[in-house]
Amino acid sequence: MAELAQVIVDVPTMQTDQPYTYAIPKRLESQIQVGMRVIVPFGRGKREVQGFVVGIDQPTEYDGTLKSIIGLMDLVPVVNTELLQLSRWMADQTYTFWISCLYTMLPNALKAKSHRVVRIVDEVDEQTALDLFQGADELDFERYQNDPQIVSQLLKLKRQGKVSFEYQVEDRARVKKEIAIQPLMSFEQYEDERVGVRANAHAQQRLLSYLQQIDGQKVKLKQAEQQSGLKAGTFNVGEKRGWLKKIAVETYRTPAGMIPDDQHLDSPLKLNPDQQAAVAKIDQAIDQAQNQTFLLQGVTGSGKTEVYLQAMAEALRQGKTALMLVPEISLTPQMVNRVRRRFGQRVAVLHSSLSDGERYDEWRRIERGEAQVVVGARSAVFAPLENLGLIIMDEEHETSYKQDETPRYHARDVAAWRAEYHHAPLVLGSATPSLESRARALAGVYQLLRMPMRVNQRPLPPVEVVDMRPEMQRNGETNFSDRLLNLLNERLQKGEQSILMLNRRGFSSFIMCRDCGFVLKCPNCDISLTLHMDSRTMKCHYCGHEEPIPSICPQCQGSHIRYYGTGTEKVAAELQQLMPSARVIRMDVDTTRRKGMHAKLLKEFGEHQADILLGTQMIAKGLDFPNVTLVGVLNADTGLDLPDFRASERTFDLLSQVSGRAGRADKPGNVVIQTFNPDNYAIRYVQLHDYEDFFKAEMNIRYQAGYPPYYYTVRIMASNEDERAAAKAIYEIRNQLSVNLSKETVVLGPTPRPIARMKNRYYYQIIVKYKHDPKLHALLKDIMRQTQAKSRQDTLVSIDPEPQYFM
Repeated sequence: MAELAQVIVDVPTMQTDQPYTYAIPKRLESQIQVGMRVIVPFGRGKREVQGFVVGIDQPTEYDGTLKSIIGLMDLVPVVNTELLQLSRWMADQTYTFWISCLYTMLPNALKAKSHRVVRIVDEVDEQTALDLFQGADELDFERYQNDPQIVSQLLKLKRQGKVSFEYQVEDRARVKKEIAIQPLMSFEQYEDERVGVRANAHAQQRLLSYLQQIDGQKVKLKQAEQQSGLKAGTFNVGEKRGWLKKIAVETYRTPAGMIPDDQHLDSPLKLNPDQQAAVAKIDQAIDQAQNQTFLLQGVTGSGKTEVYLQAMAEALRQGKTALMLVPEISLTPQMVNRVRRRFGQRVAVLHSSLSDGERYDEWRRIERGEAQVVVGARSAVFAPLENLGLIIMDEEHETSYKQDETPRYHARDVAAWRAEYHHAPLVLGSATPSLESRARALAGVYQLLRMPMRVNQRPLPPVEVVDMRPEMQRNGETNFSDRLLNLLNERLQKGEQSILMLNRRGFSSFIMCRDCGFVLKCPNCDISLTLHMDSRTMKCHYCGHEEPIPSICPQCQGSHIRYYGTGTEKVAAELQQLMPSARVIRMDVDTTRRKGMHAKLLKEFGEHQADILLGTQMIAKGLDFPNVTLVGVLNADTGLDLPDFRASERTFDLLSQVSGRAGRADKPGNVVIQTFNPDNYAIRYVQLHDYEDFFKAEMNIRYQAGYPPYYYTVRIMASNEDERAAAKAIYEIRNQLSVNLSKETVVLGPTPRPIARMKNRYYYQIIVKYKHDPKLHALLKDIMRQTQAKSRQDTLVSIDPEPQYFM
């Protein structure tokens, strides 16, 4: 009897969300392991799909005929035992398919691409073979699937039994190889070879000396050329004469900024008493393998990074590994570089700005144990580190740690699961902790570590709030108050630098006709289009729709069509007019689209090639420039009045973070916040640098309104291109919830989502608020199964536990 394998197949539906049993062919019995990717037949016909082996069973009596595994895609498991267990837990917690969670953990290069081919299985006439198949045995159906004439011919051939339609799995994981040389002779043999080489053939004589020097080692050809000073042609001669052979060796694609060697690494800094106390507590938990969660609350500039680095060093000293998560790695290159400069080649970096090949190579370095420290954004929480001794989440309050798409996991929850699995401490760091984390610290679930002072003992910069209403009456429409302009000019004269934040990219927020009030909207979404002067187009930031800037109103044909609102592009232009001598770097999604541009622009600013850094949210966190003495927030109100219970918390966090960029070194700093709501409590508490009172005020509001952290929340959303179908589906779900949930559970809705239409789909949502409801989890799983089974005419239903936004 053949051994059996339990395989989760790459068919993400509720009906296939369970392991299928396959026979293991004799030729694979000694090779196959749990966690490997395999190719298996699935369904009717000759369809091949990828799957993951999640279990291996002993032979059992089975009446039917089991399908066999076709082949292995790996020589070693790509998902270890821990991550396999984690994927199962995550699928259950996020109401997602198991296969989707497994894929989320892997780099893109390990996600197989399945494509459909048409293969000749019986003789076809010569003309058809030439016209359709160009003389080959098969063709890629995707290339012709939109050509009805060719599809018709192929279907006719299929009916005649001449061709078959098959799915093939293509492995995208490609190992990079480089040419290396390897000497073929001994030292003495090379001495004998010299006799037959002319004395004036200097290059060949040097090649023989070099080959003697490397003594049988494999050396990459480029490296050999640098070390020996010889050209590639000389090595070709050596190959022809049998002195060496050329071989292809595996090499890693190195992400930009990696430390080339470990010779010049930074030494640990001297800690102040607050830092020492924090490090001592974390080290103790590492030593005792305690699964303790610490909330490290330290003001901006208090030296949290040095605490992280020294705690990581302790984990490494004990032979353990360390994982550090940052909100968006491309926005915090300074943090990444500090970790690299401390631990050198032992660091691997995982983030979305890497190419698929670079990410695959970094993942392999971690999986092979060649890197013991991983720094990365949200998905790095799945890094295949063994023997984890410490997990750190910097800026733990950031919403980017929650994934918006399936599977909708929060990195903090996954980090907590992994910390418990490894009996390791988890450190959550922030100057402005999320209300949920701070409430857990007060309840004793987390241990609170405080760092209330900056490391250089300098005070936090004074914050001035400028009311823009009288400014507008005095100066007309402007982005700059007199006070902010005066301070900018002062900094320019002193040779100091400034950071300006505007929470909007592009030139202008929308275009409106002054005659009829028409606003140019996206044809696919319920949102106005944004003007971009660099490309001279109107763009939708949700679906990517783009169209030319209109010169006349499409509705009334009037010519009084004007730009309203403000974007970074427009502010940069205004700044150039007001301060012609100022050198301005603009940093937003548009200017940093190209790979490496974040780091390039920040490097230029750090080298004082510009006086002012103007940007969106991306400049608010993680930046440490000693010459920055002024931070200006051009409009603090963006996001403040959104229909979202977390709007005030986000505003407070963002303004506190960006304020912390000023006066971080010896020079004193200033912060100017421009607003049309100077009396708003979030802005008032930012002005006072008062997290504690903001926390109390916000918690009181949350308590009265019944929102987290006093309640848990779940968002259920139904969408369809037909609005009535989406509404019908969500009302059916509402009725199901009403009947089954406990009386204490609150169900809000159904309502259209605030942006009700996006990418030509209509969205309706329900918010469920609960403290403890034993029936809810099982009921939501049932709803997912039922909505899948009904296939509801293109209605998609998603369930989002603890959503960060209700937009």
